[in-house]
Amino acid sequence: MIYWMDFLPSAVLISIIPGANQLLGLSNAIRSGASWALIGILARLAAFTLLIGIVVLGLGAALAQSPGVLTVIKWGGIAYLAWIGVAALRSKPETASVVEDEEGHTDRWRIPRQEFMVAITNPKALLLFAALLPQFTSGGRDAELRIALLGLAYMGVEAVVGGLYVGAGRILRWRFRSYKGSIARRVDQLSGICILALAGALAVSSV
Repeated sequence: MIYWMDFLPSAVLISIIPGANQLLGLSNAIRSGASWALIGILARLAAFTLLIGIVVLGLGAALAQSPGVLTVIKWGGIAYLAWIGVAALRSKPETASVVEDEEGHTDRWRIPRQEFMVAITNPKALLLFAALLPQFTSGGRDAELRIALLGLAYMGVEAVVGGLYVGAGRILRWRFRSYKGSIARRVDQLSGICILALAGALAVSSV
């Protein structure tokens, strides 16, 4: 048995809270357009698929009991978030331009790479799936299948919410095209500060 009425509101609430991936989606939509930002979301979901697979296989609980492994993942994630945050703060106005055409020199393939790496190196995501998903199933026979279904449902919620963030970024991109790089530059600065703050919060957390 799956407790859908309890799970779906929880999934929406968890997904809608701005995190590193959602901020990346918003920023990417402004800088490089909605299409590439949506490709980034697909990379994020690929990372979540791997994490949910780990939970379904029962490895999530084992990793939760392995402080050394979690510490390595944690500090790897912190370092990557810090690198992204500093890069956003140091971005030049011309590289942040919202009027860049589709043949621009921006390495847009960095978008799915960043989305995937931020998601896969976040130990809180793994622990979230390991702790959250089993709470909404009655366990027993076919528990792994039900957890997998819950994982798929969560990714559906994440895709919708991520799309809303990308949609907001697309609106800002088109609304402020005449401002050239100024708006994207400010978004980069805000995103950089928020991502660095998330890296700091992860550093002082007990995970």
